[in-house]
Amino acid sequence: MHTRTGSATTPPAVGTDVTAHPTAPTTNPAKVRGHSTRFTSRPQGGGTAPVDERAVFTAVVYVQTSGCAWRYLPESFGVSPATTHRRFTAWTRAVLWRRVHRAVLDELGARGGLDWSSAIVDAASVRAKRGGTLTGPNPVDRGKKGSKLHVLSEAQGLPLAVAVSGANVHDSQAFKPLVLGILVVRSRRGPPRRKPVKVRADKAYYSAEHLRWLHSRNLVARITRPGIESGERLGRHRWKIERSISWLFGYRRLTVRYERKGSHFLAFLGLAVTLTCYKKLARLTV
Repeated sequence: MHTRTGSATTPPAVGTDVTAHPTAPTTNPAKVRGHSTRFTSRPQGGGTAPVDERAVFTAVVYVQTSGCAWRYLPESFGVSPATTHRRFTAWTRAVLWRRVHRAVLDELGARGGLDWSSAIVDAASVRAKRGGTLTGPNPVDRGKKGSKLHVLSEAQGLPLAVAVSGANVHDSQAFKPLVLGILVVRSRRGPPRRKPVKVRADKAYYSAEHLRWLHSRNLVARITRPGIESGERLGRHRWKIERSISWLFGYRRLTVRYERKGSHFLAFLGLAVTLTCYKKLARLTV
């Protein structure tokens, strides 16, 4: 579902691909090491020895957290900015972030850390300084280029699926892709699951088609009806997804988009949701 344009008719690029305000030393590189691509030595010998994946991953998390440009990566990480960016690109092409996010969700599910009683959907826009794919004129920012982050969380606010689109794409266009993008994860008891009981959203997502679609999938719709229902009842639950989005914006690489490639911005969003979920997992395993 990864698209490369930002027109209003183009569906958003969805990826749980790949996730408080983390710092690099608190991340667990073992989660990445088990899913990363293999860099083998050349048959003829010679060349440069591969860099430590832990150091590279820590450097990527630093860029994600601080929002600094790749060229300003401190030398103390022991890896060059070019090597870090090259490895980040390789991991993105290998869909590493999606696999790591699923691994963390599996651990959370096995420990009963996920609340499947409902899923909550919302979106937020950011400015795209350099344009690029998956951008569009933002109608609430004087038509400047921007991207929209779409997030679906479980009942506690832990992100289960994310997507990126142009800022001019209506929120409702990401509704079905987000629900379908929920990963199958382990449960504490019983078979793996991917379906919440209810789906909550504001009036921007309301349509008869969405209601019928949710009913066909045995999902209970809790979507505010415009002009009929007040958003106050939804507000008792919506603050959780708004808190989740604020957690994601704690990673400064997401507050303003500088990546011209939509896949790279989606990768940073995927890494943010993975780290957010891992923070919850770390508290459960203490």
